Amino acid sequence: MLGDETGRGGHRRRALILVENLSVPFDRRVWQECLTLRDAGWEVHVVCPAGGTRDTEREAEIDGVRIHRYPLRAATGGPAGYLREYGSALWHTVRLARKIGPVDVVHACNPPDLLFLPARWLKRRGARFVFDQHDLVPELYLSRFDRGEDLLYRAVCALERMTYRAADVVLATNESYRDVAVRRGGRRAEDVFVVRSAPDTERFRPVPPEPELKRGKPHLLCYLGVMGPQDGVDYALRALAKLRDELGRTDWHAVFVGGGDTFDAMVELSRRLGLADRVEFTGRVPDADLVRYLSTADVCLSPDPRNPLNDVSTMNKVLEYMVMGRPIVSFDLREARVSAGDAALYAPANDETEFARLVALLLDDPEKRALMGKAGQERIGGPLAWRNSQRALLAAYDAAVSGGARGRAGTGPRR
Repeated sequence: MLGDETGRGGHRRRALILVENLSVPFDRRVWQECLTLRDAGWEVHVVCPAGGTRDTEREAEIDGVRIHRYPLRAATGGPAGYLREYGSALWHTVRLARKIGPVDVVHACNPPDLLFLPARWLKRRGARFVFDQHDLVPELYLSRFDRGEDLLYRAVCALERMTYRAADVVLATNESYRDVAVRRGGRRAEDVFVVRSAPDTERFRPVPPEPELKRGKPHLLCYLGVMGPQDGVDYALRALAKLRDELGRTDWHAVFVGGGDTFDAMVELSRRLGLADRVEFTGRVPDADLVRYLSTADVCLSPDPRNPLNDVSTMNKVLEYMVMGRPIVSFDLREARVSAGDAALYAPANDETEFARLVALLLDDPEKRALMGKAGQERIGGPLAWRNSQRALLAAYDAAVSGGARGRAGTGPRR
């Protein structure tokens, strides 16, 4: 734990967390980090975009955390759209950071790997830089756009290298990301801290199931999460079509909770597959409704296909299924196995037929479903509990504020 939370002039230490991808507190990982730092005695400020339907106030203080939001329009229209989005985000981030004033730590969360620019500006004013690597952006680029290792891929690799070089310490979401920071980023192992994401156990608590959510069917299948090109909702829908057509199972209703870039395309794919009468798309829903669906679900779906990003990433949906005691069917991904263990059954990567077969197997075996659900809850309460990540986060901050002159001198890590 941090033994001294006072900074310059005897004041409380100040942390500035920079986020571009989501609003706060909607970004649950960032919000848990904020509350952990607050409880350790830090004064915490966040700069992030405003949300569309929530987190809309430009200034807010929530549970002692001060949040500064800016307007941001999501990218459309290819690379030019991303340039507009990121340029606007950087301008607002610097503007609000100036308004907040001096800080002891600047904590930048990717994507994109551009927030090292305001972080470097703050380092020159005495701050230490903590890089919180939520995504491997080069792998994200390969997995999302299918353009190969082209000029833009080389550009995002260069930005990642510059971010690693500027950081005093790095937060990795799992051991696979930690390995990348050491191997590809040239970071010393002792400068990289694994801070796993973990579900909010106050937010996710089972409630009595509601059979009416099954729309008259014996079983409910549930998907929770973002719907983007790399998230595999199309794989799930094709697997459900095989569950019906090849395995003859019509004893289920499915609900897909969440939104994203491909939401409309997935609704259309469901219609083309003839699933519109048994697959329900809710969009984003309030927490209370989400808990109702998960508490009623018999099997939860994690259809992320194997690609350069998914194989090494921790899926939040898997952890959220586990805390609710739900059995999971997943494709066989390296970090999916690390997270879920015996709480999931694993189909060979991208094999929709086997995915459907494993769903059918669980629908026929309530005892196995219960054992898997219990295994997941035990993992969330044990090795994957947020308290373990809290210790790692505070150790990382301790290393940053008391750490070497290397970062202050701006020399960067040796390879």
